Amino acid sequence: MTESISLRQWNRTLLTRQHLTQRVDEDAIEVIDRCVGLQSQDPQAAFFGLASRIEDFDPAELDGLLENRDVVRIALQRGTVFLMDALDARWMRASLTPMMISGARHHARRLVGVSVPEVAAAGAEIVGGAQAPVTAAELRAALAERWPGEPAEAMAAVVRASTPLVQTPPRGLWRRSGGPAFVLLDEWIGAGEPAVTGDDAVRELIRLYLRGFGPSTVAAVQTWSGLRGLRPVMEAMEADWELYRLLGPGGEKLYDLEGLRPADGSAAVPVRLVAPFDNVLFTAADRVRIADPEVYARTVTPNGQSPGFVLVDGRLAGTWKIVDRRVELTELVDLQPRERRECEIEARRLDGLGL
Repeated sequence: MTESISLRQWNRTLLTRQHLTQRVDEDAIEVIDRCVGLQSQDPQAAFFGLASRIEDFDPAELDGLLENRDVVRIALQRGTVFLMDALDARWMRASLTPMMISGARHHARRLVGVSVPEVAAAGAEIVGGAQAPVTAAELRAALAERWPGEPAEAMAAVVRASTPLVQTPPRGLWRRSGGPAFVLLDEWIGAGEPAVTGDDAVRELIRLYLRGFGPSTVAAVQTWSGLRGLRPVMEAMEADWELYRLLGPGGEKLYDLEGLRPADGSAAVPVRLVAPFDNVLFTAADRVRIADPEVYARTVTPNGQSPGFVLVDGRLAGTWKIVDRRVELTELVDLQPRERRECEIEARRLDGLGL
């Protein structure tokens, strides 16, 4: 008989695996690995993501990892910029490139006299042959010089989808930024072969997601990764005793790694302020385990930007943003005075980072 889990168990399991029930005293790169990277199109978001998970997190630690090239900011899942362990980024980027090229097909259709492989090769040559990181404007200009009649923005989008480009510091450093400037991944971290490829890489992505976010539906893994057609892969992994199946609170078919068990649903959890775009909330599938749909809908902005999220008793209860270098809280549900005080304590903790 298939094991069932309650909504609270599902919620507590996610929070536990994401280090949001208790901050850990661990290196930032280990937490980044367990979270399978941190979504990072907001260059400061990763710092807030780590501050919600690591005891006494120091932003200088992440700055050091970026400057030493141990972690990189690179387009990965769904073609979105992630902060990722550099060696994991190599094999993940290789396995996700076909998906990213497919996602850029509306740009490719705008090309008239040049093919996608030609543009991709030219982009790699332009970035790889430069003496300094290449800005987005410089990439567009160089491509337009080669093919004056083609749309430069579409060609640049094809290059970004086809080619593993790292966004180099100072973009992404604490309280420092600048426009994106690109270097080839292999030039930035050193040449090497992906640690895992092909079908093995797809299975490894599934394992990593379940370790950090499980138990999950097939749809959740696909939404997070941007890949499609994963149901037969996960069913085969179940047949191989790598995965087992559970029944979610709404009848969802959930998968998890053998050897991992759901958390105690009765466990109390603290208030947490999690980062903008944090994948515990931002990817849509399975969001019900942490947010009521009508509450989450109030966080969606017309320009696609994400606020920070406030979790109370493990569920979305408010948002936060930085105003005049201080955290400003907005309630989305009615909070008790004690809960409001706990939110304010967490806000002051973020203030203490030196916003």
